[in-house]
Amino acid sequence: MKKKRTRNAHKFTIGMKKKLVVLFVLVLLAFVGLGVRLIHITMNKGEEYEKQVLSQQQYDSTTLPFRRGEILDANGTILAYSEKVYNLILDAKLLLRDEKYLEPTIKALVTYFKIDASEVRSYLSEHPTSQYYVLAKKLSYDQIADFQELITLGSDKYDENIQGIWFESSYIRKYPNGQMACDVIGFTSGDNYGMYGLEEYYNDILSGTAGREYGYLDDDSKLERTTIPATDGDSIVTTIDGNLQNIVEKYLQEFNDQYANNVREANGANNVGCIMMDVNSGEVLAMASYPFYDLNNPRDTSRLIGMPSVDEKGNKVKGESVFDSGVYITQEMIDGFTDEELYQNYNALWKNFCITDTYEPGSVAKPFTVATGLETGAITGNEVYNCLGFLHVGDYDIKCHNTYGDGYVSVERGIEISCNVAMMYIAQSIGVNNFAKFQKTFGFGLKTNIDLAGEARTEGLTYSAADMGPTDLAVNSFGQSFNVDMIEMITGYCSLINGGYLYEPHVVKKIVNSSGATVKNIEPRVLRQTISQSTSDKIRQYCEAVVMGDEGTGRTARPAGYRIIGKTGTAQTLPRKNRQYVVSFMGAAPANDPKIAIYVVVDRPNIAQQDQARLATVLVRKILTEALPYLNIPMTEELSEKELQELEELREKLVTPILPETTEENAEEGASTDASTEGASSDGTVSQEELEAAQNSENAGRSSIWQSFDVDPETGYYIDPETGDLLDPTNGSPAGADDLPDFEHDLPQGNSEGNSGE
Repeated sequence: MKKKRTRNAHKFTIGMKKKLVVLFVLVLLAFVGLGVRLIHITMNKGEEYEKQVLSQQQYDSTTLPFRRGEILDANGTILAYSEKVYNLILDAKLLLRDEKYLEPTIKALVTYFKIDASEVRSYLSEHPTSQYYVLAKKLSYDQIADFQELITLGSDKYDENIQGIWFESSYIRKYPNGQMACDVIGFTSGDNYGMYGLEEYYNDILSGTAGREYGYLDDDSKLERTTIPATDGDSIVTTIDGNLQNIVEKYLQEFNDQYANNVREANGANNVGCIMMDVNSGEVLAMASYPFYDLNNPRDTSRLIGMPSVDEKGNKVKGESVFDSGVYITQEMIDGFTDEELYQNYNALWKNFCITDTYEPGSVAKPFTVATGLETGAITGNEVYNCLGFLHVGDYDIKCHNTYGDGYVSVERGIEISCNVAMMYIAQSIGVNNFAKFQKTFGFGLKTNIDLAGEARTEGLTYSAADMGPTDLAVNSFGQSFNVDMIEMITGYCSLINGGYLYEPHVVKKIVNSSGATVKNIEPRVLRQTISQSTSDKIRQYCEAVVMGDEGTGRTARPAGYRIIGKTGTAQTLPRKNRQYVVSFMGAAPANDPKIAIYVVVDRPNIAQQDQARLATVLVRKILTEALPYLNIPMTEELSEKELQELEELREKLVTPILPETTEENAEEGASTDASTEGASSDGTVSQEELEAAQNSENAGRSSIWQSFDVDPETGYYIDPETGDLLDPTNGSPAGADDLPDFEHDLPQGNSEGNSGE
């Protein structure tokens, strides 16, 4: 049995071997036939087929870039556009097909593009099969035009010996005005994505859709192409007026030039910001903050020098003392930055201070307090309060900026001379519920939703009624212990003076396609009515006294030939008593029918005595002196000889120094009236008869006490002989006392060092 199985298996194996031999011979013959055919193709049509295959590989799926939409100002001036550029590409494999192509191609590259011939030879030697190597980037059409003729079939200059070179197209972003409106515009990254400002916020609008080009061989082995063209992005027309923007930036630069490296090796201030807005539409006409940066070169490290330094987490580096405004960037620091530290400091440069940083507003909040009182019926506007220089609230004596007391103060005069005590009395009449409610009505603690990337979130930086005690209410009344940003303040202020209409601020007014047709109009949008027309009329009246009144704290803001309205502000940063201030002025023009609003904020100016609102008011005066005539707003006031001289100097383009007024002029502005506490009611008000009696008393005509003190020659401030304090000559307040109580008081959340919206 075993022997039989062996014999059967042996017979099966022999049969299979025969079949396998036959199959092998057939396969071998097939391969021989294919080999002969390949040899025939290679010998007769190899170059033709290779060229077709290479062409198909090169163009099989090519991306066609889109052109990013333009950004234009309100006058049609181009602020940003995209320019087509070309990368010079080397196909080593195609070039090395034949030795006869090598020298003519290299010679042409050297002649037309100054390419290093040795580097090309080295690359070809090391990468003979490479089909993509960038020899030069971002060449303009003018730079490639002559060479393009050499490689274009049918051209008079066509040279068939130049092979393996082609151009890859793309777009780069150009900003023809350099640094102008850098905070508003933003820039693009290397992959054409918007960063900051309008470029980021409207990225989807500005971006188009990339096209594709497909290559294939038809039945005759010819290369055919199918192209799906790119769709260009839409363009945006902004509300920014380039002429106003230039005026604003000119004076911010001038401010920095004057105060840089004054008492510290740093910029003229940590930040200086300015917004100009159409009062009746919410359109932003100009917006800028110093320091600027070049949009065409946003990573220029020289722009960082003089700025406050931030660490790897983006937090501001603190100085050795609470009296230091920060640690300021030097070239040596830049050389030692890590990549992350450098990026974070770039980030601080690129942010738009006007919308990203928060701070305590100070006295520019006082018109909002008065408006709340009028609108709720808590006051009528006819009240008079007695200021003794402080008000006892809770466990504290909260001082007025004039610690000597302002005497009898009407509501209007309370705004004019910026009396803290009058504001505290008004706030007590309002109560926490209505006060907190109207803060939200004015937009404090809420985002404005301006169409720019990076707006700060101020939620949690204002008080709710439940969290607001008597002391909180008192200090909030004059702009302390809550945080805002610039765009919030000017948006709310416009509603105070335009009849109560709170417009949503916006920077873009129209979107147009690549053909110029309008895709969308962005109309002014009223969010709500904050106050009545009658209240608005009174606020304009009170704010006019700030600039035009004999005791007004904002007299230096008035441009020659115009009546304007406004309010000054001085706020100390945390920790208290650190002598670091944010000074500001918020105003509008013309006074009788405001058309434009302007807000200037100077954050920790580079001077020894920082609490000088004149730094902001003089900036406003200079800006409006040029801006109002440009806007065709006629003069209404007779020009003095001094003003005529200033205008003549402006015409001659001379620089007007930003300095406090002379001591004599300040003394005239600082006249005040003494008064006693007699006759004051429990809510701080006094009758009109009592006010008139006090004014007719023997003390009414007496000069203010501080005017008899010696004057500090360096600052022009008076010196209190008892304490040695420097006193502001406009109102006799100790330097650093404006808007501040004599105690530490923290915000509900956050702090006044500034909070980013990122």
